[in-house]
Amino acid sequence: MSYRVLARAYRSTTFDEVVGQEAIATTLKNAIRSGRVHHGYLFTGTRGVGKTSMARILAKALNCLAADAPTPTPCCKCASCTAVAEGQDIDVVEIDAASNNGVDNIRELRGNATLHPARARFKVYIIDEVHMLSAGAFNALLKTLEEPPSHVKFILATTETHKVPATIQSRCQRFDFRAIGVRAIAAHLATIAQTEGIQADEAVLRRIARLANGSMRDALSLLDKLLSYDPQRLTSAVVDEVIPPPHDELSLAVLEAVARSDPAGALLALDVALQTGRTVDRFCDHLIDHVRTLMLIRVCGADTDLVDVGDAMRSTLAEQAGQFDAPTYVYMIALLEDLRHSVRSSGAARALADAAVVRLAMSRQFSDIAPLLERLESASTSPAESPPASRQAAPPGPTDAKKNDTIEPGAAKLPTPPSIGNPKQWERAINDPLVRKVKEAVEGTLLDVRPAGPESPAAASPASTDEAEEGSSLFAAG
Repeated sequence: MSYRVLARAYRSTTFDEVVGQEAIATTLKNAIRSGRVHHGYLFTGTRGVGKTSMARILAKALNCLAADAPTPTPCCKCASCTAVAEGQDIDVVEIDAASNNGVDNIRELRGNATLHPARARFKVYIIDEVHMLSAGAFNALLKTLEEPPSHVKFILATTETHKVPATIQSRCQRFDFRAIGVRAIAAHLATIAQTEGIQADEAVLRRIARLANGSMRDALSLLDKLLSYDPQRLTSAVVDEVIPPPHDELSLAVLEAVARSDPAGALLALDVALQTGRTVDRFCDHLIDHVRTLMLIRVCGADTDLVDVGDAMRSTLAEQAGQFDAPTYVYMIALLEDLRHSVRSSGAARALADAAVVRLAMSRQFSDIAPLLERLESASTSPAESPPASRQAAPPGPTDAKKNDTIEPGAAKLPTPPSIGNPKQWERAINDPLVRKVKEAVEGTLLDVRPAGPESPAAASPASTDEAEEGSSLFAAG
């Protein structure tokens, strides 16, 4: 007998065996018990989360010959149950919409749907990847899906719900299958390893579960691959030989170099990640997911349930999460998302990735603009006394002449000289007559820029009047 892969050998056969979709299984069991089975179901979710398995279990529950009526616990031993499990039941028709997506295929389905089942209670149509149907095929299916014969049930499965017309979705009960958690996958793998008599380290099983990205089928395929290398003992060394390093370790190395502001180290870590066969956009997905994990730990704490990792890995991530603040993580995700979109349409994907990594590693050299704006605002609003040099440069005169060299009450005072630069140059700049006239025109003040002397404001000289007009004309031209 030919070898049967683990994904088929350990496929769920009852509602109670389904991993990670307990809420959906409970809903369907209660619907069967109460006799409220809908004529159309839409199962959505990513690959390998149990959509087709759940559809077959529902078909077995409806047509199990060991019971007098639909039962939530099919026997899995009668002729109907075994035929459904193998996909060979004539009353349970599985259709691949990717290769049967035309109007003629749906018309044939409609014609056969009017016929009564050969031996079962219901004729069940399982249409996989239903989003691949053409627009005409969807339109041909509408009326039959809305009012099918009493002996017909439709179960539609898809990974891309947004491609299924709303008119189809409204005629079905929709169930969204979640990605299976790492702990649930690891526990199921441990049960399989024990059944198969395989010695497997817990760390290896959790690593396989993380690499599966929520897909039980992918996890079983990875386990099958490792067993082909060593069917007796699964260790971390075996995993390192067969499977590339996990994306979280590679992402960890890149961000460690970024935290050290080490562009060369970040580029080297990126090169190691890409040498494992990952594309740039795929590595961007991994890095974004890793940064998101760090952001959640930073914002919600190391014990948050939003992050599903082992205790050893959690402590490592918590330590790295403290190296950046939350706005920095938001900036990283935005930058990496822009990179992911750019590399898909660019012939220089590697160059764009290198530039993004260098930009992340050098981000600490850029200052936040908020503190700079606060310093500028405080410098422009804080009062400042007149520089002593201006008083020394004033010509000698009566005692009350010094009062004419100061700013009149109610007038805006000049800002405090900055802490950098040459103080003498600053004093010369603020005492320049033209600069002071422009400042008077801008701020609407009555700043007196005449040299200190006994003359009254009404006795201004023609020369000073010409200078004022010249300053005003220059300001208007500016």
